[in-house]
Amino acid sequence: AFYRSGALVFGGGHVVLPLLQTAVVNTGWVKSEAFLQGYGLAQAMPGPLFTFAAYLGSVASPVPNGLAGAAIALVAIFLPGTLLVCGMLPFWDALRSRPGAQAAMRGANAAVVGILGMALYDPVWKSAVVTPGDFALAVTGFLLLVVWRMPSWVVVVFLAAAGALRASVM
Repeated sequence: AFYRSGALVFGGGHVVLPLLQTAVVNTGWVKSEAFLQGYGLAQAMPGPLFTFAAYLGSVASPVPNGLAGAAIALVAIFLPGTLLVCGMLPFWDALRSRPGAQAAMRGANAAVVGILGMALYDPVWKSAVVTPGDFALAVTGFLLLVVWRMPSWVVVVFLAAAGALRASVM
């Protein structure tokens, strides 16, 4: 599951979020709540989706899990990209100057925007934004990032504190 997801990454790790969800939640390896918690925590780390793969490998119910599962998942998600880079490197200079290859890359990059939008909507938005208060927190986070250009780590800390405060009041 992790190797397959790693083979399909293009434009950033968030593209594989729906693939990982299908592979580990729908099969019962990881509970949906643990999936979303791990995804949220991984956002504070560099390379969040690859860090998230290690987390999923560690909490998965089939053996191996724990440290061995994390290591296997991490290697499996990185391996396809590593093999692709090693295989393409000798040809890259000749290939990237061709108009057809440039057009294909522009098309793939445009498609990734739609895939990222769907990855945000399902599972994140559908599972996490269920009340007007959740919506208000999501909009606040968006405004802090996009309009006021606050550092992402500040927004994560602020929204975590606001979410904890909101949960304690409810």
